[in-house]
Amino acid sequence: MNEILIGKGEQPVHLLAKYGNRHGLIAGATGTGKTISLLVLAEGFSRLGVPVFMADVKGDVAGLALAGLSNEKIQQRVAQIGIDGYTNEANPVLFWDIFGKAGHPLRTTVSEIGPRLLGRILEINDTQVGVLEIAFKLADDEGLLLLDLDDLRALLGFVADNRNKISTEYGLVSTQSVAAIQRALLSLEREGGKSFFGEPALELNDLMRTDLSGRGIINILAADQLILKPRLFSSFLLWLLSELFENLPEVGDLEKPRLVFFFDEAHLLFDDAPAMLRRQVEQVVRIIRSKGVGVYFCSQFPDDVPNEILGQLGNRIQHALRAYTPRDQKAVKTAAETFVANPKLDVAEAISQLAVGEALVSMLMEKGVPMPVERTQICPPRCRIGAITPEERATVRLRSPISGKYDSPVNRESAYEILTRRTLEKKDTEPEPNQAKAGEPSENKGKLSDWLWGTNRRQGMVETMAKQAARTVGSQLGRQILRGVLGGILGVSRRR
Repeated sequence: MNEILIGKGEQPVHLLAKYGNRHGLIAGATGTGKTISLLVLAEGFSRLGVPVFMADVKGDVAGLALAGLSNEKIQQRVAQIGIDGYTNEANPVLFWDIFGKAGHPLRTTVSEIGPRLLGRILEINDTQVGVLEIAFKLADDEGLLLLDLDDLRALLGFVADNRNKISTEYGLVSTQSVAAIQRALLSLEREGGKSFFGEPALELNDLMRTDLSGRGIINILAADQLILKPRLFSSFLLWLLSELFENLPEVGDLEKPRLVFFFDEAHLLFDDAPAMLRRQVEQVVRIIRSKGVGVYFCSQFPDDVPNEILGQLGNRIQHALRAYTPRDQKAVKTAAETFVANPKLDVAEAISQLAVGEALVSMLMEKGVPMPVERTQICPPRCRIGAITPEERATVRLRSPISGKYDSPVNRESAYEILTRRTLEKKDTEPEPNQAKAGEPSENKGKLSDWLWGTNRRQGMVETMAKQAARTVGSQLGRQILRGVLGGILGVSRRR
């Protein structure tokens, strides 16, 4: 039967594969065993042939790539739960890293990320996001590919230079908004975000692979550095979820999911998120089930996830919460209210008393009905629990089926190259300021002639000096001679 053994309460607790796309939640305080539950689910889906994508925030999820080591405590838990055929084993794993250090580089293009999510990454205001939308529309109309940050920067420069015309055709664009976006781009680039944009861009099929034995490949995103940039981290995961939603065909309810997506540190997605973004997440979570994708949120508190999304999560694993503060007490109450009641169990009290490796579990049963919550001993994973060494990571990467595909960036002609070429061509066709056209007197020469000989409206310097000289000549003869000379000179000048 297609199912994943989660653990054992009064009876074994399973997640049915056909309801794996009904989404889920793993919650609990730090150090209570959330990561163990995450590993158990990821291994279980992989053994069923379901690919998995997950972020490794603390570096301890990478242990999925190596077989674990058995010890007395693990053997005792195996016997207590009654796990048949338990053996330590590694899982097929692909490592990814936006910065290209701890895994295959993971990139997308500026066009694919879109103006709204890009605005969230850049942390700009709504007015500046509106300018970004105008820039993206202009790029579409002009046939300009936006692949990397150089393209976007060149486009913004073009918008600033032509803002009057663009404001008339597309909407008001101010130099202040363009400058603010450019400053935000500079900040993103300084933090290493530039490596996220470019080609070759991620192909979704590479996240949905199985190995030669039919096991689903577990895609692990190195996020120990990425988590330090919360908006980039959450926006990337939301983009990836949206890409799956937009590109995968409708398949309805399958016997098992096509892909399972774990969203660790889920609160980062919703912190300071505008209402429109929340609606977008809610829509994606609600509808992506029909694409065969299951989404599992991981966070400390259940109320980190908005109620409209929490209601879509059918499979729940709740580890201990310590009710030390009013915030904690509210979280305990919220968690207790989200479970189907079990008359044998006081949920609110049990949440505070759970030991490490224990959880309150409620999974969907036949016909999609949630089971009454059970206090459950969670199964031990078969992989290594903890981090791996850089040498072990490198060995796993050498066996990668996509080795070399994404490792070298590609820079084809796009907006930056096109706009740069246009600027150079425009400069080549414009005459230099001091260069006269063929067959015409230069501007400077014309000014000199007017200064010397004058125009129809103004006398020149020669005539002025001549008249002054005439006034100084005392004799009549001198005046006659001078008039004759000057008459000849000025006559020539006038004819010119």
